[in-house]
Amino acid sequence: MAVAIIGTGNIGSRVARRLAEGGEDVVVAASDPESAQQAAQQIGSGVRAADVNDAIANADIVVFATWFDTTKQLIADNTDALTGKIVVDPSNNIAPDGDGFKSLNPEGVSAGQQLAPLLPPDTRYVKAFGALGAESLDATQTENGEKVAFYYATDDDAAGAAVADLITRGGWDAVRAGGVDDTGRIEVFGDLHQFGGLNGRLLSKSEAETAIASR
Repeated sequence: MAVAIIGTGNIGSRVARRLAEGGEDVVVAASDPESAQQAAQQIGSGVRAADVNDAIANADIVVFATWFDTTKQLIADNTDALTGKIVVDPSNNIAPDGDGFKSLNPEGVSAGQQLAPLLPPDTRYVKAFGALGAESLDATQTENGEKVAFYYATDDDAAGAAVADLITRGGWDAVRAGGVDDTGRIEVFGDLHQFGGLNGRLLSKSEAETAIASR
């Protein structure tokens, strides 16, 4: 499947590199075309840069590695092009508060629960690639030498399977954390986020599966 990664910051560039090294057809795009071109050149592995609209239109899977508000706007601006595609959302709706970050979500509502309903009909939503800190996206092993597990969440089994395959090709073990109503668990303050309830730890697949059931 053709994968478009929109956003070439700390998350987007790392995910693009891991997927490309795993053999995926990856295109990167950003609001600044020069930034996208530089990211493609730095990543190598056949990664190409494209205009945001073209990248979305020609992809099977679109990863919005952008800030929450930017993702909302991109969805609104590309409604027709997104129809029928798989949309992957790593976002956290947060802002600096002087001591770190604070949540901007309404009480009891995740970023995923807000974004999923904004997608056009027949577009399939998956929360993924945001359950680890950006630097940890470079990690290949836990402290015990096992493969790092990566959570995803979706209500769509087929879309989840496609994204689980991406995660596997990126060199991680894919673990489904639940559906859209569970996305808060893998967002930054959630019990399954690396810097939420996991206190910075990287989990193996068996540990990740145990953590899901331990709440």
